[in-house]
Amino acid sequence: MHQAGAAVLQQLLKFDPPRSEQRQVPCCCGHTAKYLELRSKLVLSAVGEVQCVRPYFLCERCHVGQFPVDVELDIENTEFSPGVRRMQALVGQQVPFDHGRAQMQILAGLEVTTKSVERTAEAIGDDIVQREKKEVQKALQLDLPVVMGEPIPILYVQMDGTGVPVVKKETAGRQGKTEGLPAHTREAKLGCVFTQTTWDQEGYAIRDSDSTTYTGAIETAVEFGKRIYREAWKRGWSRAKKKVVIGDGAEWIWNLVAEHFPDAIQIVDLYHARQHLWEVARQRYPHEEVKQKTWMKVHQKRLLDKGKIEKLVGVLRSIHTANPQMAEKICTEADYFERNAERMRYPKFRRQHLFVGSGVIEAGCKTVIGSRLKQSGMFWTVRGANAILALRCSHFNGRFEDYWEGRRAA
Repeated sequence: MHQAGAAVLQQLLKFDPPRSEQRQVPCCCGHTAKYLELRSKLVLSAVGEVQCVRPYFLCERCHVGQFPVDVELDIENTEFSPGVRRMQALVGQQVPFDHGRAQMQILAGLEVTTKSVERTAEAIGDDIVQREKKEVQKALQLDLPVVMGEPIPILYVQMDGTGVPVVKKETAGRQGKTEGLPAHTREAKLGCVFTQTTWDQEGYAIRDSDSTTYTGAIETAVEFGKRIYREAWKRGWSRAKKKVVIGDGAEWIWNLVAEHFPDAIQIVDLYHARQHLWEVARQRYPHEEVKQKTWMKVHQKRLLDKGKIEKLVGVLRSIHTANPQMAEKICTEADYFERNAERMRYPKFRRQHLFVGSGVIEAGCKTVIGSRLKQSGMFWTVRGANAILALRCSHFNGRFEDYWEGRRAA
């Protein structure tokens, strides 16, 4: 069937010489290119290799040749049809490039190289990145279209970051987690947007099925802020009745919230807050697990979980120790709770049937980023990692087919 399809397709790709009135086309130098001859090109299509015979035009002024048919068929400067490149992009964002090459051979009978899967997937991912940057620029210029539709009861935005292993040149001059050692990773920031319309019998929030979309990249917090703002706007931020942002206590997150989502309810992830309290317990009772658990049981349930953050801060500041290093760490944790007090009113948030945990974005960091970009032995360039991450977000968001429709329309 593939051979029959290739034979039919090859006949369709045999173009005739242009008519006399179509033998000139505009050239990029401002003059015209004239028809010279028919030239053939071997193209790998979804049904196998085919010869494309099409008109060739040459500019006598700048001596630049062009194939208008290649542009129309989206095969300019490539030996792969759009359908094959789509396959390469899909397998390249899902599995290591060599596995993707094997999948194409087994499932579609197409022989491609590992390097071609890598180059094609990254090229398409990079094209998605460039299109997203244009949309971000529109957002900054307040030129985004208003997303029409029904009001959204509750819309959430969550943000987090995770390290991606990169090649040595990408960490030049960057300090690693261990003092005196260079960095081996770059932080990929990931954001997600989802909706909620209901809750269970006990009052706990239920996320709307298939409502989560992602956006992310290795970039500065300022650049990521524009990115997550664009995604939230696209999802209907302007028509949400209740807007919520959940994150850990990272300063960059709340700086972005202040800039882009000032009208949102702000919540520090309860489980991150508990981890900070556990850090105090470990500092106070090192190597005494029973006392750590006893101390946590009292202060977590009576103070943190009940949103009594001022009392909790008072307890932490009343802890005295002769160890200056331990005292400094406990003081740092007390500052953390004091700074985020209004974001830790958990009973108040629960009464509104809101989520108080950032499990959605943490799962996203593992699924969207970790499962593809953090496999054993992988090291990325920033450009390559961002291209694959853009592809994965497009795929998870159900927008990959829209991207190809956009290419065809262009």
